[in-house]
Amino acid sequence: MIAPRAIVAEQPNARAEVASAPRIRWEIADGFTAYPEAIASMEASIRAIRAGEAAERVWFVEHPPLYTAGSSAKPEDLEDATRFPTFAAGRGGQWTYHGPGQRVAYVMLDLDRPHGVVPARDLRAYVQGLEEWLILTLDRFNIRGERRPGRVGIWVEDRAAGTEAKIAAIGVRVTRWVTWHGVAVNLEPVLDHFAGIVPCGIREYGVTSLHALGMIVSMAELDAALAASWVRVFGSSLER
Repeated sequence: MIAPRAIVAEQPNARAEVASAPRIRWEIADGFTAYPEAIASMEASIRAIRAGEAAERVWFVEHPPLYTAGSSAKPEDLEDATRFPTFAAGRGGQWTYHGPGQRVAYVMLDLDRPHGVVPARDLRAYVQGLEEWLILTLDRFNIRGERRPGRVGIWVEDRAAGTEAKIAAIGVRVTRWVTWHGVAVNLEPVLDHFAGIVPCGIREYGVTSLHALGMIVSMAELDAALAASWVRVFGSSLER
């Protein structure tokens, strides 16, 4: 297994930058989190953040197998409605699969203030920040993740298939300038579980995972890489 590199070695001024930024609460859920429970928890958090009663929050979860529909999801892209439970997510985007072996990170930030390289009240920059967070995380495992125009998420070269495949998904919602929902990284999900939908409405390309690319790391190592890469984009440390 590959241990994530130390972020301080890469950023000599990281301590000073982090010290000046508000702390963000980082939580890792035990076991599997039911999707309705996740929605209820995020809704409570964003209300408290907006009211100034709670710290901003980044929440790592794993879900049991399920499909979620974003605001742009097409009914015909749910190709097997009987396979797993389906939920209306209320976020942007189309159909997404969540399940064991996939790290979902729900991000609840107050965009009324800037976060690292992300200016205040700039939704496009926020989504680009999420993309950069994922790209930096994958880079710690020597995986080159890339953006693609017109295709949401992070993409990698799938040499076995001779094409590209999605390794991480992004779907966000903003309520009164507080973000919720977030990103999902495929560590070692059962890739066949994606077959019940057209992921993100894109038929031409498939999905992959760190393990499918030969990078056999643990969920704890992925979590550590996500936490270390966060500060390089959003400027605040994640504090458990």
